[in-house]
Amino acid sequence: MALNFFNQFDIHVTLGIPLILPALMLPLILWMVTGRLIKNRLTALQLWLINLLTKQLVLPISTPGHKWASSFTTLMLLLISLNTLGLLPYTFTPTTQLSMNMALALPTWLMTVLVGLRNQPTASLGHLLPEGTPTPLIPMLILIETASLLIRPIALGVRLTANLTAGHLLMQLISSATLATANTLMAASSMALLTLILLSCLEMAVAIIQAYVFTLLLTLYLQENI
Repeated sequence: MALNFFNQFDIHVTLGIPLILPALMLPLILWMVTGRLIKNRLTALQLWLINLLTKQLVLPISTPGHKWASSFTTLMLLLISLNTLGLLPYTFTPTTQLSMNMALALPTWLMTVLVGLRNQPTASLGHLLPEGTPTPLIPMLILIETASLLIRPIALGVRLTANLTAGHLLMQLISSATLATANTLMAASSMALLTLILLSCLEMAVAIIQAYVFTLLLTLYLQENI
């Protein structure tokens, strides 16, 4: 049973074609067909939401960091698309794989560190030793601050993986309970189905919030280095 729960994180294949490929291409196809040709309320709402999210991302950043706004917005939209992909049937969520999340977190975190070392190396290295530290504690604090700095990309990747994996496993458990009680306990099955619907809405919100938190933390890391 435990293996069956984790089978949802496997890539479904039909006729030798991974179904995640057409699922990934669907937003691009819709954008090419409708996004550039039709100006309607939906596209206006999308542009308004993107502008709103971009303003929220650059809010904690000073003016020199605003040039990174397009990169952070693109990263957030990519994460939202990948996080919500697993809510479609016969697909899986790529961001439940820790390797992929680390592949996103490590280069972006390293970018913020390198920006600080290039623009203000003294101030960036100064974060490793708080001002006024007693002399006997200097080596220990440098090691602690260095460890806390190096653990940031790990925390980004693990947080995103854990939140999405836990939500999908809970949905799998509730859906299994709904099917198991469908023929015997209709009342319990109906309650489980209602819970599953509400949990699906919650998972949609979690997918968006986790993408926003991931990107927002990167903007805060960047602000420390500019």
